[in-house]
Amino acid sequence: MRDPLAKKVVDIKPSGIRKFFDIVSEMKDAISLGVGEPDFDTPWHIRDEGIYALEKGRTFYTSNAGLKELREEICNYIYRTQKVTYDPLKQVLITVGGSEGIDMALRAMCNPGDEVLIPQPSYVSYEPCAVLTGAVPVIIDLKAENEFRLTPEEIEEKITDKTKILILPFPNNPTGSIMEKSDLEAIAEVIVKHDLYVISDEIYSELTYKGKHVSIVSLPGLKERTILINGFSKAYAMTGWRLGYACGPENIIAQMTKIHQFAIMCAPTTSQYAAIEALKNGDADVDMMRESYNRRRRFLLNAFREMGIECFEPFGAFYVFPCIKEFGMTSEEFAERFLREEKVAAVPGTAFGDSGEGYLRISYAYSLERLEEAMKRFARFAEKLRSEKKA
Repeated sequence: MRDPLAKKVVDIKPSGIRKFFDIVSEMKDAISLGVGEPDFDTPWHIRDEGIYALEKGRTFYTSNAGLKELREEICNYIYRTQKVTYDPLKQVLITVGGSEGIDMALRAMCNPGDEVLIPQPSYVSYEPCAVLTGAVPVIIDLKAENEFRLTPEEIEEKITDKTKILILPFPNNPTGSIMEKSDLEAIAEVIVKHDLYVISDEIYSELTYKGKHVSIVSLPGLKERTILINGFSKAYAMTGWRLGYACGPENIIAQMTKIHQFAIMCAPTTSQYAAIEALKNGDADVDMMRESYNRRRRFLLNAFREMGIECFEPFGAFYVFPCIKEFGMTSEEFAERFLREEKVAAVPGTAFGDSGEGYLRISYAYSLERLEEAMKRFARFAEKLRSEKKA
């Protein structure tokens, strides 16, 4: 029989995030700090709206682009936070999570051979999604000395006459780095100069700890060349509801909607009604969760400081990215020993790109009690490794 599989799919490596967590699920007394999922329940008033939608029999398909009222609320939210206006009927698409939005944006915009700039370390989906379109991923290695921010020089270094799209993954998973307004203004000049398009993944936009998040679409001339991706999973603890959205130029959104129409039909109707409630009345919930994450963030930074472990201060998302280079092991070796010997699961930095070597991603979307126990085990493990090096 002929080979039934597509080579470009076979050649894509599975996600490195999940590798350790199948083991953890069967390991007694293990602590998992790897999955990027809020430990909060979806706020009750949001769940209640989903239940009400079911009770009212709202189990029909919506339009391909999503409920009009939800698209209007998304436009209200973006105007409220960024002072940017979108047409809810022509420039907004409701997606099955932010990940579908990323995939559709790349499929709608890339021709085979187009180059897509992908800063790394970053979310695991960007590179394979680019490959599946026939585009060429071009990696930009972010640097710890720049707090893992993207610089104009780093973009310029990688641009060729085939470069079409820049992925902008901030606030960043896994590093927790952010781009402030001045950082965005600096790279905006390069983007316009080289006539690039941007896919700005802002799923962690509400989880920032140094002022308010600034979107690149708020800068002059950038809204017209940017697909803004966001969703409800992180800010509203709605991961399982699988709901996101994309906003952008009408011509691009129209083609994304066409792909969505044939591949998905529409996002879950119950989730869409719940999301309307989240946007209308969920600000206080977001504030509460953000403050809780911030306390955990400060706790972890202090714990690593006391251990003598180098860890730059992240100002976004809910991850820290400590440096483990002093121990002379690869990130994967460190994570495997840490899991085996201390029963704590964290993600090797290399799961997010080769430039993550020497780092570990630790999520603080977990209770302080669990984080405290994990840090006790980390300190014990670090001392053990340091003693081994001296021996």
